[in-house]
Amino acid sequence: METKKPSVSPNSIINPGEESVQVLSSKLPKPKLKELLKKYNIRLKKRLGQNLLLDDNINRIMVECANLTPDDYVIEVGAGLGSLTWHIVQYVGMLLAIEIDPSFIPCLQDRFGHLPNIRIFRGDILNHELEELVSEFLPNGKRYKMLSNLPYYITTPILFHFLESPIKFERIVVMVQHEVAQRMCATPDSKDYGVLSLAVQSLCNVDIVHFVPRTCFVPKPDVDSCIVRLRKIEPPIIDLAKRKKIINVIKVVFSHRRKTLKNALGNSPQLKIGVKLASEALRLSGIDPQLRPEKLSWDDFVRLTDNIERLKKETLKE
Repeated sequence: METKKPSVSPNSIINPGEESVQVLSSKLPKPKLKELLKKYNIRLKKRLGQNLLLDDNINRIMVECANLTPDDYVIEVGAGLGSLTWHIVQYVGMLLAIEIDPSFIPCLQDRFGHLPNIRIFRGDILNHELEELVSEFLPNGKRYKMLSNLPYYITTPILFHFLESPIKFERIVVMVQHEVAQRMCATPDSKDYGVLSLAVQSLCNVDIVHFVPRTCFVPKPDVDSCIVRLRKIEPPIIDLAKRKKIINVIKVVFSHRRKTLKNALGNSPQLKIGVKLASEALRLSGIDPQLRPEKLSWDDFVRLTDNIERLKKETLKE
């Protein structure tokens, strides 16, 4: 897998994209966001992770990283007042803008409802299968992508809703909490390396593109953010059924991060394999049983899971 350990400094673009697009001038009106809040009597809700992004340059960078073309059919999660929507809709064949908060819908409809290449949908993305949404609103797309300023409180569930979907999203560009971005890109033997690193990198090439300080938002959140780009690995490095078993083993050992691998695996109520079988699986995999999980690569976990599964089957036959 292609992974890059991030080195992020404020207000700097890191690896902005091998195929950046040139942002064009548009005839679409671009009112000030604070004026829209007042016009539509909208109050930002902390429980939904709503913050106003003051620097529109961040939206431009996200669109450049997505490398949007008329062949792209795009889903935007959390369209809000339409600041990112304004940039996306100028390039794509079709855009599905999803927003959970009904108070934003009149604003989105007034700003973009007249355009032929956008559909506006009110709902919680996690309550809808992506196959059904694509079939209804984005049928016959040549290429699918997703862009979103993800709410901090629900970043991971939304991200894997797309990453693990049968619909192939070729590229995903999201703004996430800085700490989450570091974990997504982390490499073995680092403090940020863990379940999220392995789960994401088993499906995508991932890198941090741009650091976004908390001062870019109103109200100002307690943390900084980053734009992260995820490019789907094709063909997949592993089938989803096998990946699920590997991720289960990864979750077991990282839930006991301070334990040795032998004890974390052998005493797991989920795996139910015992210390003896765990030790043998580690030996067959060429892994020191006294190591901590952060020392292991994806390939190590693949070999380990294969040997655990094989030994379990042999035990059942006896």
